[in-house]
Amino acid sequence: MKLHILMAERRITQNKLSELTGIRQPTISAYYNDTFKTIPRTHLDVLCNFFNCSVSDIIEYTPNSTADK
Repeated sequence: MKLHILMAERRITQNKLSELTGIRQPTISAYYNDTFKTIPRTHLDVLCNFFNCSVSDIIEYTPNSTADK
């Protein structure tokens, strides 16, 4: 997840982002630190609207190199 980059570019804290988006601060922290397991579509919508960006600006697909083919 590239949330930390978007936040740094806009100089916004996790607490402020939580306050402005309504997403709980621990959830923002998990996204920021890339420790989340899933992300609801509603959160992607909120973050994309807040940062005025597309989903690909927030998350990126990285293939699992250890997965069986």
